[in-house]
Amino acid sequence: MCTTELGATAKLQPEWAKRGVKVLGLSVDSAEDHGRWIADINETQGTTLNFPIIADKDRQVSMLFGMLDATHFRHGSSLGQTQTVRNVYIISPSKRVELILSYPAHVGRSFDEILRVLDALQLSTKYRVATPVNWRPGDDTVVLPFISDEEAERMFADQGGLRKVRSYLRYVRDPSLRRL
Repeated sequence: MCTTELGATAKLQPEWAKRGVKVLGLSVDSAEDHGRWIADINETQGTTLNFPIIADKDRQVSMLFGMLDATHFRHGSSLGQTQTVRNVYIISPSKRVELILSYPAHVGRSFDEILRVLDALQLSTKYRVATPVNWRPGDDTVVLPFISDEEAERMFADQGGLRKVRSYLRYVRDPSLRRL
């Protein structure tokens, strides 16, 4: 799965750049193995890998981040050998882990979801809103609960104000769509 995922990640470089995101890979293989693997990725996925991959052969980083899949200690022909869980970490510019998505080794990641989450995190940070279930850019957002109705009305007046469903559930148009 990783070969296809790293190829997709490379192809998404314009999307990462648009969002100001820096991509970094991590693998428990050696740097020498990475050289051969990168050639395979480029050939089989029709791309050029354009981000660094950390060689974590001693698994120190993988252990620190809880990325070792214990289910593989007892299975298969590699008895006792561990495999890393396929994690996605989104780390903010303030070096805070904002999101961890974990996938089993046999399930590929959804980059549509990763991009959606990045958009939601950036929108929330910039405009002080939350994003409801299945939100996509351009959809209505939810006013954060600690913002009063009065403050929200002022903040989002040019968006048509807020639509209050419950005291804790107040919708506003996606503030990134503002017209000045």
